[in-house]
Amino acid sequence: PVTRFRIAFMTLTLFPIRLFFAAFMMLLAWPFAFIATVGSAEKEIEQPLSWWRKIVDFLLKAIMRTMWLAGGFHWINVKGRQALPTEAAILTLAPHSSYFDAIPVTMTMASIVMKAESKDIPVWGTLIKYIRPVFVSRSDQDSRKKTVEEIRRRAQSDGRWPQIMIFPEGNCTNRSCLITFKPGAFIPGVPVQPVILRYPNKMVSFGLSLIPMVFYSNLVFCIQFLPVYTPSEEERKNPSLYANNVRHVMAKALGVPVTDYTFEDCQLALAEGQLRLPSNTCLLEFAKLVRSLGLKPEKLEKELLRHSKSAKKMHGGRVTLKEFAAYLEVSISDTILMGFSSLQKEAGLIDLREYITALSVVCRPSKTLKTIRLAFKMYQSQDGTITEGDLACILKTAMGVSNLNVTQLFRAIDEEGKGKITHDDFCRFAEMYPDFAEEYLYPDQMEPERCLESPSPPAPNGFCTDFNPENTEDKKNPLLKKLN
Repeated sequence: PVTRFRIAFMTLTLFPIRLFFAAFMMLLAWPFAFIATVGSAEKEIEQPLSWWRKIVDFLLKAIMRTMWLAGGFHWINVKGRQALPTEAAILTLAPHSSYFDAIPVTMTMASIVMKAESKDIPVWGTLIKYIRPVFVSRSDQDSRKKTVEEIRRRAQSDGRWPQIMIFPEGNCTNRSCLITFKPGAFIPGVPVQPVILRYPNKMVSFGLSLIPMVFYSNLVFCIQFLPVYTPSEEERKNPSLYANNVRHVMAKALGVPVTDYTFEDCQLALAEGQLRLPSNTCLLEFAKLVRSLGLKPEKLEKELLRHSKSAKKMHGGRVTLKEFAAYLEVSISDTILMGFSSLQKEAGLIDLREYITALSVVCRPSKTLKTIRLAFKMYQSQDGTITEGDLACILKTAMGVSNLNVTQLFRAIDEEGKGKITHDDFCRFAEMYPDFAEEYLYPDQMEPERCLESPSPPAPNGFCTDFNPENTEDKKNPLLKKLN
């Protein structure tokens, strides 16, 4: 009751005052940013900065700091020294967990990487254009490549451009560990300065949003600039190695572990499809294997139908190791052998349909019913039906588990007792009982042993490594923090 009273009181008193001053500060900053960006958005900054640009920088930094003060961030502690653009053209920030991670951007007026649509936001778009960001266009298929080239060009300009701040995790996590860094900031092969962010307040939880923020007073935000990291020759040639080494340096300074899962894995683990993935799914390990093969799920999604047709033609889906490698258009390697062994059910053969089904879930985790439709096309006989065994194989693969009792579900769908069902039968049942998975599948789900049976134990990064929520190491990663 006391907490509710305080929230109600703050809503009527402190909230409108803070909101007014924060909005006022943003509006006050707009004319300065607008004048500074007129006719100069695409030009390189002069060296040294002109006197009027220094004045605008100083005014905008002061206005933005006042805006954060009005929002409740009374203290912003800065440790270490920010490197000069000539020392480190790129600043890598982590962990990324909130909108308020923009504080160091407004304090330094460094450039950032943002979606192109942001520049059209009233008022805020003008402020964004002032810091000369690298814009990413979702409508341009070559946007990612162009973004990397622009970052490289600016990073190798000997300080003619402002420093670029990049959050290499790619999106927000819960600060419990550092997920895999994307290589974009490290492809230019230039020195970077790691920057770690902290929210020391105990009341500040994961995903701090605007509404709770305005109720808090004396919030503290800590920024720590670590020493500049200069890559070795090997790291320059291997951006992934460079990113991983910088991540370990930042994790050590933060005192948190690292995990090899990526933001895409987080999306997969937390997907809210009709066949919600269980916490022990091995599809996370499957996704890692797909990436290790150099395959990109976002590009494979459009090819799934073609892949499914070819899988059905290849001896009912059964292929050898050589055929599997040829199908993926890669050479036989330890990674391919590991994946093949994990999928293997018969001597020297795997069912390619299982690979396609799992790949479909990884490509579109929240659209599991589309995966079911795709799988039906691969498993169905000439009359368009599948058996209970086929359904069990489809669902076990789509959910990434080894033991799943689908008997009750199959009988509920097969009302006439024919011993076979069509995709239309399945869809009608799913429409009538949208929560069928929780009622028919998850209560009877047995303890996980293996997701896809194989005669030999799976390797640590194979398809079938269990993602066990009871495992102490797994509990440290940002996926299970929310899953549990």
